[in-house]
Amino acid sequence: MASTHDVVIVGAGHGGAQVAAALRQHGFTGSVTLVGDEPGLPYERPPLSKDYLSGETPFERLLIHPPAFWRDRDVEVRSGRRVIEVDPREHRVVCDDGSMIGYSHLVWAAGGAARTLSCPGHDLRGVYTVRTVADSDRIRAELPAVTRVVVIGGGYIGLEAAAVLGSAGKHVTVVEAQDRVLARVAGVQLARFYENEHRARGVGIRLGATVECLEGNDSRVAGVRLADGELLPCELVIVGIGIAPSVGPLLAAGAQDGGRVGGVAVDKSCHTTLPDVFAIGDCAAHRNHFADGELIRLESVQNANDQAAVVARTLCGEDAEYDAVPWFWSKQYDLRLQTAGLSSGHDQSVVRGDPATRRFSVVYLRDGVVVALDCVNAVKDYVQGKKLVTGRLWVDPATLADPAVALKDLTPSATAAPH
Repeated sequence: MASTHDVVIVGAGHGGAQVAAALRQHGFTGSVTLVGDEPGLPYERPPLSKDYLSGETPFERLLIHPPAFWRDRDVEVRSGRRVIEVDPREHRVVCDDGSMIGYSHLVWAAGGAARTLSCPGHDLRGVYTVRTVADSDRIRAELPAVTRVVVIGGGYIGLEAAAVLGSAGKHVTVVEAQDRVLARVAGVQLARFYENEHRARGVGIRLGATVECLEGNDSRVAGVRLADGELLPCELVIVGIGIAPSVGPLLAAGAQDGGRVGGVAVDKSCHTTLPDVFAIGDCAAHRNHFADGELIRLESVQNANDQAAVVARTLCGEDAEYDAVPWFWSKQYDLRLQTAGLSSGHDQSVVRGDPATRRFSVVYLRDGVVVALDCVNAVKDYVQGKKLVTGRLWVDPATLADPAVALKDLTPSATAAPH
């Protein structure tokens, strides 16, 4: 017999934890249950490929809230359980231990699982992804016996891990299938800057390279064979090739999928097509104002937290819609990258400052409108430039390129583009 709770949240990451916290903040008095498939309390994931992997940050500092927070707010946390079935007619979920939990409203915040390789040798010992604290712990435990590392994937996770391990004295090579790193999220200027930064620190970069297989010795990885025949000897492989949204139980229950972007489709209030079921975060495919209304998924803490706030307000009886400017960040070496907006589809880019100084910004425009900024060690540009993105403003590119002109001073003279 399933016990019934007013709100059941599946997924104990940033989004799920924020829904529970925001519900109490908005005065919700019903029962709230948070179900997570990992042991322990909700924790932050971004440091897993940065400060936690390097050993600078202990696990206790990764906790989103201390244990007393959940007790004081009467939020039940059920850890170490994975939801494998959703029954929308009976309003209940089934966990992998056979237990059932009834719900009045269900919030799906399960995120995604790290994509793995499928080539020969993918299952050798010493091959890891970086998605959970257990992943980082296993990598850290192996490092004393490792001298050479191959990182497959030149996105944020791969480059952050390469920076940490390279700084730790390991010989690191990054293998990227595209013609530049950060190909999905940044323009050419920023990609070339980061490639140069990594190479200057001894990290090898193979662009336009695909993996043929992993070669092993006594069931442990010993090298990565590329499609062109090159063998990269190594004792450790880190795979950072994205995530697969964890939405199987929702789709099996009849929820509409996200089409080409994957995940599960949600409306402006994060409702799925199933009654009383919401979805947020990495797995939620939504039409985004800053992507010209296109259906997209955003894999970021900011997106998960902002959508969580919308769901909490909706469950508390408010009319709430998701319409936040997307933002992202990355830390590599002493470089802090902050991104506002979505640069995909831009037709012009403007560099503010000199990349040689390691403090500059790239502003992206489409049809003359500022759509995104990438800011490297340039906090003022990031803070002030977000207003240009939010306002969908036309700005003279020559003025944008002048670092002596503060972006905040451009806002009053800029012209808003029609929506």
